[in-house]
Amino acid sequence: MKPGKMRKLFRNILLAVNIIFASALLISYLAVHINPEDFILPAFFGLLYPYLLIINILFAVIWAVNLRLYALISVISIAIGFNHISNYLRPARPVASEDHLFTLMSYNVRLFNRYEAPGTETTENKVVDLVANLKPDILCLQEYYTGSEWSKLNNLLSTSMGSDIESHIKVTVLGRGNFYGIATFSRFPIVSRGEIIHPDSPGLTIYTDLIIEQDTFRVFNNHLQSFRLEKMERSFIANMLADQYQRATELAGLFTSLRDGFVKRAAQANVLKAFIETSPYPVLVTGDFNDTPVSYSYRRIRKGLTDSFLKSGYGAGFTYKGNYPPNRIDYILHDSKLKSTSFSVIGVKYSDHYPVIGGFVMND
Repeated sequence: MKPGKMRKLFRNILLAVNIIFASALLISYLAVHINPEDFILPAFFGLLYPYLLIINILFAVIWAVNLRLYALISVISIAIGFNHISNYLRPARPVASEDHLFTLMSYNVRLFNRYEAPGTETTENKVVDLVANLKPDILCLQEYYTGSEWSKLNNLLSTSMGSDIESHIKVTVLGRGNFYGIATFSRFPIVSRGEIIHPDSPGLTIYTDLIIEQDTFRVFNNHLQSFRLEKMERSFIANMLADQYQRATELAGLFTSLRDGFVKRAAQANVLKAFIETSPYPVLVTGDFNDTPVSYSYRRIRKGLTDSFLKSGYGAGFTYKGNYPPNRIDYILHDSKLKSTSFSVIGVKYSDHYPVIGGFVMND
């Protein structure tokens, strides 16, 4: 084949691939509007949004460098959903403020590494030291784990926050003397406690009513349905060299796990939103949503609330960095009664999540 025809063939293949990725980016925008129970496809593309965005930026640069109008394919696709970029990246550093009434920290501690690979160091003491250093006024933990010495860890965390700390802990029993669940610690008085049990799911939500300067606030601490891929991932990798039938079976199982995760989280988001909307008090909604900003669940929960990262965050907002591509799945949302003064993702590697912490004052 002549060089000219080779170049033309390569350009046409590149153009076709560009169109596929631009179309995938456009489909991802639908994820925030369509309930996965009704149509699952956009949810998958929404999960991949930051990576589809990067690929389209690369295509736009490639075509622009070669002075091709084909660059407009990706440029227009990016422009249509431009507002989603700010959900992941805040390029302007906010004005630093130490003027906060209280701080809230949320952290998925991954059972303090208790069930990781043999030889992996447990992280209870590291987390306690981190809390002692940051001194949050409200601490929300997900995948909270304690052994038979139930009160020891609770007391260590309470002491690390200061004196007169109250707690709200909801656990399920893993086995004899092993407890797994979700926990909220507060230096503010707790006047009421409640919970939302999500059927057929390890997901948990607790809500805790706190008195902060004569006002009562309801804090929702969430651990929504995960994809539960770890076992599937190990099986899939182990069978990569197996026959085609085995690989296809594993891939089908992977798709099912992802689909079930999207659908269950959407249902949980709807239930949670009903509790938020009927709350008698202004709310803070935090925790591990296990879904990205380009998702139905996040958009449903966030509606009417402010995302602290969008107001006070800086840089990339990724809060998950585990076996799968990094993404943003941990949040602090708040009512208009409050104003966000600071937000940080703390880059400690004690879990597959990073803790997030935000500062707040009363809104005028």
